[in-house]
Amino acid sequence: MSVAARLEELGLNLPEVAAPVAAYVPAAVHSGLVYTSGQLPFAAGALPATGKVGAEVTADEAKDYARTCALNALAAAAAAAGGLEKIGGVLRVGGFVASDPSFTGQPGVINGASEVLGEIFGDAGRHARAAVGVAVLPLDSPVEVEVTFILA
Repeated sequence: MSVAARLEELGLNLPEVAAPVAAYVPAAVHSGLVYTSGQLPFAAGALPATGKVGAEVTADEAKDYARTCALNALAAAAAAAGGLEKIGGVLRVGGFVASDPSFTGQPGVINGASEVLGEIFGDAGRHARAAVGVAVLPLDSPVEVEVTFILA
């Protein structure tokens, strides 16, 4: 099944590629891979929330935001690769969670990204991963995700 057909089956729509907030491109293609820049959970051009996970943002909310980040990454990768049909799978996910000092659930938050990529790509969505707690992210976003995709 094509990625586009799978997205439709799941009822998912890819967002417009988010404009960079600094001096970088959303994604770059090199040697059979597409590397995305860190994607924030922009929805309709705005962040749905700001603040630290475990304080202003709940873990469940942050998990949903990580899912949005992954969809934003897929949109950026497809644009850089020349179309969604060029994306064959996922190699690695890097997740960053702006965390309250007492919050230790970063892996559960980044599962939002990993799970949606698994839903979309099946076995080709299995990937290596990092889930890191940080003090602050750009624009005070609670979550940021970067993905390395494999070209089809």
